[in-house]
Formats: sequence, structure tokens, C-alpha cells
Amino acid sequence: MERILRFLVAEISAIEGCEIVKNKVDEFLRFEDAYTLEGVESELQSLYKTFMKFKENNMNLTNERNQAVEEAEVVAVAKGMLGSGGTPDFMVDDESFEASAKKPLVESEGGAGTGRLGYLAGVVPKVDEARFARALWRAARGNTFAQFTPISQTVKDPKTGVEVQKSVFVVYFQGAGGPMQQKVMKVCQAFGVNMYNWPVSADQAGVKLVQLQKVVVEKDAALKGFSDFMRSEAQDLLTPPSHNPQGNSKMEEWRLFCIKEKAIYNILNLCSGEIALRVNVWYPASEESKIIALLQKLNEGSQQGAFLTNEKQVKSLAPTYIRVNDFTEGWQEVIDTYGIPKYQEANPALLSVVTFPFIFGMMYGDVGHGTLLFLAGLWLCKNAESLRFTQPTLFMVRYMVVSLGFFAIYAGFMYNDFFSVGLQLFDSRWKEVGGGNYEPDYDVKNSGGRGPYPFGLDWAWHGSNNELLYVNSLKMKLSVLFGVLQMTVGVFLRWGNAFYEKNMTDFFCECVPMMIFMLCFFGWMDVMILYKWVHPIDNPPSIINSLICMAMGQKDLFPLWDGSVELAQTLMMYTVCAVPIMLLPKPLILLYQHNQSKKAGEGAFVAIEEHASNNHGHGEEFEFGEVFIHQVIETIEFVLGTVSHTASYLRIWALSLAHQQLSLVFFQKTITMGLEMSFPLNGIVIYLMFGAWFGITLAVLLGMDVLECFLHTLRLHWVEFQSKFYKAEGLKFAPFSVKKLLTPQDE
Repeated sequence: MERILRFLVAEISAIEGCEIVKNKVDEFLRFEDAYTLEGVESELQSLYKTFMKFKENNMNLTNERNQAVEEAEVVAVAKGMLGSGGTPDFMVDDESFEASAKKPLVESEGGAGTGRLGYLAGVVPKVDEARFARALWRAARGNTFAQFTPISQTVKDPKTGVEVQKSVFVVYFQGAGGPMQQKVMKVCQAFGVNMYNWPVSADQAGVKLVQLQKVVVEKDAALKGFSDFMRSEAQDLLTPPSHNPQGNSKMEEWRLFCIKEKAIYNILNLCSGEIALRVNVWYPASEESKIIALLQKLNEGSQQGAFLTNEKQVKSLAPTYIRVNDFTEGWQEVIDTYGIPKYQEANPALLSVVTFPFIFGMMYGDVGHGTLLFLAGLWLCKNAESLRFTQPTLFMVRYMVVSLGFFAIYAGFMYNDFFSVGLQLFDSRWKEVGGGNYEPDYDVKNSGGRGPYPFGLDWAWHGSNNELLYVNSLKMKLSVLFGVLQMTVGVFLRWGNAFYEKNMTDFFCECVPMMIFMLCFFGWMDVMILYKWVHPIDNPPSIINSLICMAMGQKDLFPLWDGSVELAQTLMMYTVCAVPIMLLPKPLILLYQHNQSKKAGEGAFVAIEEHASNNHGHGEEFEFGEVFIHQVIETIEFVLGTVSHTASYLRIWALSLAHQQLSLVFFQKTITMGLEMSFPLNGIVIYLMFGAWFGITLAVLLGMDVLECFLHTLRLHWVEFQSKFYKAEGLKFAPFSVKKLLTPQDE
């Protein structure tokens, strides 16, 4: 049936003005019981026979029309060559010199005369002209002459319906009816050209041409009538069925029905048994009661029945089923691209719904650009239904684009950046004191006076000489703060995995020391940043110098507060002690568990709780050396990775700086140039420069920069965040769904 459907779809699609209504899957599923396999198969077989007859009839008509057109072109060429008078016919009975001398140079009958030169005429495809001429020249050793004349009318291939360019050819050769004519005939047969008789005279050619032109007109009328008939027949297949007037075309309904039936039979082939079929399935535990109720309803009044039995002892790994909605589907797809979470493993998509667009906004922060991105997302949401089947990817990411735009606007207000221009939302907290110098107009000592700028960055910083110095320091510290916070959350999620798996070895030997290492060094760095922000210090210490003194065990001469140096040294001691705890106890505990299991008679192949973390020991022979080396790698990877990952979060600052500077350069080199000109030239230049600025903004900042920020945010989540807890060793739960099967997927 699929073959017949493909044939029918191809035939109907070739008819001009016929379009199949598709992609109404919900309407089809609402009336799917209206079709039966036998009924659909019977109708398709009948249609196939009918359309095959139609196709054969069309081929015959097209072939007859082509022959008439080609012969008419040959006759037209002959008429032009023969002129208004006829060719004299000198026919004698003997072969004396006088008689031979009186023979015409060209024979009087088409290809069958007794003149000195013979000739054959026909039609050859234009693409074969050169090959055909070469073949004739080689076969006759240069004793032929071929003349080609292009055909003015269109000729269609009867099988494919594609227009073919052809040419009329006339081949002259010496000795009509002799061996040379046989050679020319063989070449013509080899190329499959159509041969036609050459008229005797111009008068005969004129009469023949009129007859052939009438035949062409008749065949064109017949083909047009056939095309109209085919279109009327196809309309019945293009209209929705009577029981579903809002559905797909009847042809599409049959196609969807065949796909559904084929998928059902494929599932049935997975069943075992002869009389009673049995198959193992996974299903959500929360829907067990619904499944049982549905089976009981279907079994009522039927001699056949289906039953669901819950099997507790299952050795295979359970698939992971994550419920999603329109908003979370895109973010879950981002996580699944990296890997599927194990059954009941912490799913990073839950937090990525917020953290991903937030970090993207920190990189892309600009009120103007974020607004354009936000509006693009709203447009996708408004036109979601038209994109559902035509552009499934855009349909899925519509809420992602809205979220990215929203957080870009939020970060833009925090940076006070609107297309590189500062927004004067509140009164500045800086006042000019002359000479281009400013001093703070708020209480910098936190002694109860006027507070700082209410929200975000003060607009007075825009255009100042030390703007980059201040803003870079701010964004750099923000990047580190949120980076350490996100990695700390990742370690907490590792705790959750250990608690769920009841793996206390992992919890005490990995999770706890990892958290100590993270908080005692990098957490302390964040505390120092926040303390300097909220506590005015006359001679504030350098955080980098303080961390170097902390790590090298040197005395810090510039403490944040009394006792901060001693606290830093204590935290550093905890940080150093956490490393051997991550490295040594776990392999020794696993070795002890293995030895105890051997004493208990369980053999060398045991399942230990290590399987929950790195698969060592589960169903495999225990090798202490491999386990220890693996733990060394894990420890080094976490310690060094935490340092490099913290530095990696500085890409937030770098991309934010690049975006702000690009926006500033584009604005200064376009619109600002027009603003600096005098009237009326400034109006013309601003008009032209605005177009240039907007085009560059769309191409660079809303095209490449959005993609760049998205990819860097993706890297921060996949590597820096998810590496702290996410193994991604699960199998995705893929239930049999007719709707999903019938829904077009983006290629």
C-alpha cells in the first residue's frame, strides 16, 4: 500500500493546481476508527489500476503528439530547402554514361531514390547532436554530411513529462540504397532517433505540413481534456473525507492510516507466544491505574482480552521518563543532547530553565538588543501553530527565545546599556566638580546618608575615562560570583544522587570533601568580594594577593578585618585536607567490601554500591589497581577542574565586554557621525546611517553574537556545571505514540 500511495502522491503532485492538505494529525486521530485495513487496501488497488490506465493513455497521447510535432518540423525544414518548385525526376532504365550523367544529385524519394546522393531525415535530442554527428562521421569515414535545425515547439518526454529540446537532422551520403545507407541506419538505430520520410516536393511538403498541424492541434486538445479530467478525478482525493470535513485530504488520511497500521504490526512482531501474546514494556508508575482501567474497558464484551502484570524483578536498567511541557521541552532537549540522565538521577534541566537564560543575559545584556530578541520570541509564540509542522525546531524553541530576550533586557537594565547608550532612569549619584571631574553624591561610608544608585549601574559612568576599568572589574567579579554559586549547586545535586542511591561511600568520601574544597577556597573568595562591596575600607586589599597569601601560607599584611587572615589559614587547611579524603578512603573501602563478599562466598563477581557512581565492580571482576587509578583521576579532575572552571566563568565578562564594545563602535561609526553634522546634511546622513546601523546590528549582534553567547552558555552548563554531578548514562523513555509517529519531524 505504501508503494501505491507514493505512486498516487507523485501523480497528483504532478498535476498543476493540485495540493494535498497535510499535517492535521489531531483531526485524523479523532476519526481514525473510520478506516479499516481491508477497505483502504481495496480502494487503493482500484485507484492504482485506474491511474495506471490514465498514465498509459497520457503516454500514448503525448507520444502521438510528439511524433506529429517532430514530423511537422521535418516537413517544414524540407519545405524550406526544396523551395517553391518540385525536384525533377530523371529516371532511365539503363546505366549508360549519358543516363548516369542525367541522374539527379539527390534522390527523388525519401531515402529510397536512385540518385547519386542519398539522404535520411529525422529528429535527435539536442544534447546528442555533437555525439550523433561524430558517430556518423566515424562510421562513414567522413563520407556523410549532417545538417541540424532546432525544433521551435516544445516536446515532452512521455514517461517523465520533462520538456526535451530536439533538432531536425538531414544526413546526406553517397550512394542511395547502398552500404553507406545501411551504416547510417545503424547509427540512427543506435541513438534511438525518430526517422521520418522526406517530402518529394515543396508542394507535397506544404500539404503534409497542414495535415500535421491539424493533428497537433487535435492532440493538444485531447491532452488538455485529459488533464482537466485528471484534475477533476484528483479533486476527489484532495478533499477531506465526509466524516471529517476539517481533516486532511483523503489521500493524506490513507497515508497516515497506513503508517499507523504498519507501526502497530511492528510492535506486534515484538511479542512472543503463539496463542497468548506476551511482551515486556516499561510504563510510568503513576499511570498504572489508568492503563489497567483502559484495558478493562476494552475487554468488556470481547472474547479477547489484554492484561497488565507488574514484574518486580527486572535486571535491565529502567529508562528515564521526564515530563515536559511547551516551556520546558526546549531546555530538556538541550540537556538530552549532552546525554540522558539515569533513572532518578538529578536532572539539570530543572535549574537550566532559569540559569541558562540568566547567564546568557549576563553575556548579552543590552536593553535594546534584548528587546528585539524578546519581540522575535513573541512573534514565534504568536505564529506557533503555523510553525508546528512546517518548522518544528522554531516551534520548540519559541519560549527559549522569549526567555533569552527577557533576561537580556534584565541584564541590560543592570548594566544600564541601551544600544550602548546609558539610560537616565534615576538621578545620578555623581556630581561634577569642574574640569570634567566627578565626586560621589552619596554616602560612601554607609553611615546613614543618601544611598547609591537605586538599580543597576549609574549612567554617569558612560563615556567616562575610567569606564572600562570600573565596568570590567564589576563584570569580572559578578562572573566569578555566579560561577562559584552554580558549581556549588552542582555539588549539592551530587549529594542528592548519593542520598537517593543510598551510597554513603560516595557521600562521605566524595561529596563532603568536594563541598569542603569548594566552599573553603572559592566560597571564601566570594565572601571577600561581597565584603569589599558592602564594607567601606580605606585601603582595600587586593583579592588576588590575599588568595595567593592564603594558598602559599604567607602572611597577609592587608586583612579585610581583624581575624580574617587566621580564618583564611584555617579554611586553607580544610581545603588541603579535603584532597586526600577524596583520594584514599574510597578505594580502600571498596577493597574491604570486596574481601568481605569473598569471605561470605559470593565469589569474585559481585555487585557493590560503586556501580552507582562509576560502574566499577558491578558484575565485573574487582581490580584494586583500576579502582585506585580511577579515583586518582577523579580527584585530580575535580581539584584542577574546579580551578579552571572558575576561570572559565570569566567568559561571561569577556563576552559582555565584547558585546558592549561592538555595540558602541557600530553606534559611533554610523548614527553618531550623522548627529555631529550640521543641518540639513545631518538628516540625510542619519537616515542613511540608521539603515546601515540597523543592518549591522541584525547581522552581527542579533545573528552571530546571539549564537556565540548561546554556545558559550551551553559550554558553561555542559562542562562547568554538569560535570560536578551529571553522569548522563541513562536511556530515554520512548513510548509508542501514534501522534508522535505521524507528526512531521524537522530534517
